[in-house]
Amino acid sequence: MKILNAEFIRSCAGPEQFLKGQLPEVAFIGRSNVGKSSLINSLLQRKGLAKVSRTPGKTRLVNLFQVTSDDPGLARFVLVDLPGYGYARVSKALRAEWAPLIEQYLNGSEQLSAVVVLVECRVLSEQDRETIAWLLSVGRPPIVVATKVDKLKMSERVSALRRLQEGLGLAEGGTIIPYSSSTGEGRDRLWLALKEQLQT
Repeated sequence: MKILNAEFIRSCAGPEQFLKGQLPEVAFIGRSNVGKSSLINSLLQRKGLAKVSRTPGKTRLVNLFQVTSDDPGLARFVLVDLPGYGYARVSKALRAEWAPLIEQYLNGSEQLSAVVVLVECRVLSEQDRETIAWLLSVGRPPIVVATKVDKLKMSERVSALRRLQEGLGLAEGGTIIPYSSSTGEGRDRLWLALKEQLQT
């Protein structure tokens, strides 16, 4: 699939700034430092669209991007970059502000068609498990993507992904998509999963 255009729309500090249009929305969420910005840039094949920072927790607003592709099933949609969670150096007060903003978006967006939860292949976080459990409880089953798989040896992959699946409480056979922003591995598979969600 070829991305014809990807452009930043705006950053939202509150629900009144969320879009009210007709385009389907795809939200990306994950722990700070999980590689979310790198994955978004890799997925859209744009180098600096989502800002990659050496300081985790940099995304503090809900960032919206409009994407146009040559695939009729995903011709135009809005990619939603949600703030990362779980970074200890961000003040508790600021983290407390993010949580309602994220929840208001995930609960309130009528255009939300898919939620992608990013988890690091080598790190199992309780917050990841809680996020996935909450999404399931509100009727938004997520697409789960394991980032930074290029850091694993091939011999380590099966056991690492199995640990994630069990630790995250995913049903037997629940899919985790291995992804590497460095090599592009998993890109086509993630696009296929997104297309299936947007067409249901």
